[in-house]
Amino acid sequence: MPFPQGKEHKITLQAAAALTRRYREHPGAEKERAGMFPREAYDALLKQEGCRGIRIYYGRAEGGGMSLVMVGVDADGNDMTSGEIMEETYPCPPFCSAASPLEA
Repeated sequence: MPFPQGKEHKITLQAAAALTRRYREHPGAEKERAGMFPREAYDALLKQEGCRGIRIYYGRAEGGGMSLVMVGVDADGNDMTSGEIMEETYPCPPFCSAASPLEA
């Protein structure tokens, strides 16, 4: 499938806060609410030749916790699995933003 074009990705803070709140309030929600990758992880993926975007997969760690896996995406919309693949986020909690409306 070709790389998608023309989608507006920006949303308001209120819409983002509503999404994260519904996630936290859902029965059986993960204790991990988010995962933070440093800029270097994104840069390593995006600097790969032919990389047009990043796909993030939801995963489950061996201990049962939530995991996020990032991989570059080429112009045809394919995962660049022969290149860099990232995991090992800084999980929230404990690495949360102290006063974020996305945590309220």
